[in-house]
Amino acid sequence: MPVVPEAEPFRHEGGEVGVLLCHGFTGSPQSLRPWAEFLAERGLTVSLPLLPGHGTRWQDMQLTGWQDWYAEVDRELRALSERCGQVFVFGLSMGGALALRLAAKHGDAISGIVVVNPANKVHGPAAWTLPVTRFLLRSTKGLTNDIIKTGVAEIGYDRVPLHAAHSLRQFLRLLDAELPQVTQPMLLLHSAVDHVVPPADSARILSRVSSTDVTETVLERSYHVATLDHDAERIFQDSYDFIGRLAPSVGKEGTATTGG
Repeated sequence: MPVVPEAEPFRHEGGEVGVLLCHGFTGSPQSLRPWAEFLAERGLTVSLPLLPGHGTRWQDMQLTGWQDWYAEVDRELRALSERCGQVFVFGLSMGGALALRLAAKHGDAISGIVVVNPANKVHGPAAWTLPVTRFLLRSTKGLTNDIIKTGVAEIGYDRVPLHAAHSLRQFLRLLDAELPQVTQPMLLLHSAVDHVVPPADSARILSRVSSTDVTETVLERSYHVATLDHDAERIFQDSYDFIGRLAPSVGKEGTATTGG
């Protein structure tokens, strides 16, 4: 199936500092594209992949699981690590969970992580029935477009394939046990009101990781897809400043390249 317009992956060859961005469940790179472009314009090397099963039609996602999504970001991280001296990993929602697992597994290969409304569990009573209902129903109502800002829309599926939702639940349970292995500096930004991932998920993550350099920011003017909402510019700038603190060459004249 062809990729939906604007949901394509994005890559930019910049300087020696790289950033991998991971989009969310049933979403696409479009939700993080302005963030990726912001970083690229400031000379960073940027990779924003399209996760398997995403960006086409929800039926394609029914054939994928968390191992496929994680394998994609793991490959991108390894490629960035070969190209760059320092690498950071950013993520939104499930993308934040993928970023956290990369951090747990790759240690010092990752200089820092930035997560926005990261997911920690699949909520609601229906989550417990997924092992059975995924064989009875193919999909349920979608989760996209939780945004305050008018005139902005997230490109994502209007249906959630239950096979994939079950796989996500398995992944998040696995990740929760691995969170103590996360030791990198972390910037965690979460919305005060989020209709997809509650703030309790961020609190759980903060209580479980072993990172000692942690900044928590509450976003008062955005819902779940904060990277497309009123707080987007703050997220972009704070994440760039976070990189600048940990990668001193960033922002210094002559040390980063820019281009189209």
